[in-house]
Amino acid sequence: MSASLTTSHTPPVPARRRLLRRRPQADDAAWLARADRLASQRAELHYMHDLLEDAATVVALGWVQHGWFAVLDERGHQTTLTAQSIRLADDRPLVGACLVGAVVHAAGGPSQVHTQLLQRTLDLTWHTLHGNPRQPVRWCPGPEVRAAHLRDLTRWNDTPGRSATQVTALLRAAQGTVATQRSLLDAR
Repeated sequence: MSASLTTSHTPPVPARRRLLRRRPQADDAAWLARADRLASQRAELHYMHDLLEDAATVVALGWVQHGWFAVLDERGHQTTLTAQSIRLADDRPLVGACLVGAVVHAAGGPSQVHTQLLQRTLDLTWHTLHGNPRQPVRWCPGPEVRAAHLRDLTRWNDTPGRSATQVTALLRAAQGTVATQRSLLDAR
């Protein structure tokens, strides 16, 4: 007795047809949007790194406590400006800045105070000082939280015994936090 085996056989899909298959367009749009967000975040982190470098340079040139900026007045005398008078820093030569003032100056000055890059750089600096630099930064805290973080950074800068070297070290550590945040992005 001989048995004949019959099998149903589905012909293989040619390799070329497999390559031409596409995901639905909605998936493509979501993927592209995600890729765009990641590229934007990487670029922002790059700019933050450079901004922190520039802020460290400002502190190295002159550091102040109990004010945001030290400027020369029209007679050449040094004047310290507080948060209430920082707009005067736009028109006068800068000779020093506190931690926050250095970041503000590096970002383009008082007119840039409300920009996302400046706000997020201060968020990252606060996170470096008070958070876990290996954890993601909370990029969009509410206005009250951001204001509290700003007060914390200012208070830390103005602590008796603080030095320009410590402020520069914090700015360098914040650059390290930028690198960590890039790694966390790449891991996604």
